[in-house]
Amino acid sequence: MTSTQPQPRGLTSLIPDARTRATPGERAASQLLHLHEATVPVPVLAAAAELIAPQLTDPDPATREAATAVHARMLTALEDAAPSR
Repeated sequence: MTSTQPQPRGLTSLIPDARTRATPGERAASQLLHLHEATVPVPVLAAAAELIAPQLTDPDPATREAATAVHARMLTALEDAAPSR
């Protein structure tokens, strides 16, 4: 048998009892708003792009959006860092 907590009713249902926790994507998006430029070695950037790639399909829309934006910026930086041929 499982126990469940009763749902709030009436006016109490409209009053939040705790702050909602930010999703990883919301935290990342907030942090990225302040990031304008960073200098890292190309291998570190390539590794970071690989590590963030799985988040491109995350079920959380904010995580997906932040991952997509960051991944695109990383790939652009990697392309710009490639030696001319």
